[in-house]
Amino acid sequence: MAYTTINKSSEHFNTKLYTGNGSTQSITGVGFQPDWTWIKQRNGTGWHNVYDAVRGSTKRLQTNDAGAESTITNSITSFDSDGFSLGSNGDTNGSSNTTVSWNWKANGTGSANTDGSISSTVSVSATSGFSIVKYTGTGANATVGHGLGSVPKMIILKERNPASSRSWRVYHHNVGNNKVLYLDTTNAQTSDTAAFNSTTPTSSVFSLGTSVGTNESGKDFIAYCFAEKTGYSKFGSYVGNGSSDGSFCYLGFKPAFVMIKSFTSAQDWVMFDNKRDPDNVVAEYLRPNLSNAASSSTNYMDFTSNGIKHRVNDTWTNGSGKTYIFMAFAEQPLIGDNPATAR
Repeated sequence: MAYTTINKSSEHFNTKLYTGNGSTQSITGVGFQPDWTWIKQRNGTGWHNVYDAVRGSTKRLQTNDAGAESTITNSITSFDSDGFSLGSNGDTNGSSNTTVSWNWKANGTGSANTDGSISSTVSVSATSGFSIVKYTGTGANATVGHGLGSVPKMIILKERNPASSRSWRVYHHNVGNNKVLYLDTTNAQTSDTAAFNSTTPTSSVFSLGTSVGTNESGKDFIAYCFAEKTGYSKFGSYVGNGSSDGSFCYLGFKPAFVMIKSFTSAQDWVMFDNKRDPDNVVAEYLRPNLSNAASSSTNYMDFTSNGIKHRVNDTWTNGSGKTYIFMAFAEQPLIGDNPATAR
């Protein structure tokens, strides 16, 4: 049917919980072979670890750190048909560590893309609107092919081998093409006309200016690009009302994962999902800019059949008059062959 090509969201995104054993183990039950896996210890201060199939399973970046990519041979040792295999690394498989992994499907190790002035390697699922893009900066205004065939609404980008620390750059269409957010900090939106060359992405490329954070000459970059797909993903904004009868965000689906950031004030990023909180009210949060353990100290929101209903006066998610961006992925679509039901 025309409204969506995705009837089972868990074939493209899925959260998987597991407990580390300090040795080796295979994590199964993801439902597909993941191409981007983001792992965080819940009961301790292990860092956020990001791995993807394009860079290779042993290549680690960490969202709460601005440092360079590391090669970790005993963390994710392979991406498998129904999950991934782990070595003994403490951040991803520490003994008795309760752990969450968020997993996205693209299309394996990627292929060459020459749509932009900079050639890229792209692993893409046009169906789910997700691509992993690897490229090398030139230091000059440029474009990079992303392979989606539709316009990205959000891009999360990191320099892999900087001479000094370089923060993660985030483009979000509601923040605009002449500003950035930093995934590893609490900063509000920052004016940066050189990051994405003050140019909105197209259905084939995103643009780069002369910023070292997105296009340093001779340096390697990775970008995770997201286009909206009806009934599966949404990248939007809302204004908080500072009330326990909080703002409602219509998504068109029951959410499985939500990440939120105030872009008008200095606040932490916060992440929620339907596996750590299978019932309402959703309370357990993690912060991608910090290594802190998970906390359930506040009842933040309800995941409804068609969106998010905020349930607290809190500056991270629902401060009065504060403007927030979000990225959200579906557990079930509101419409289609498998319509969502209330929790």
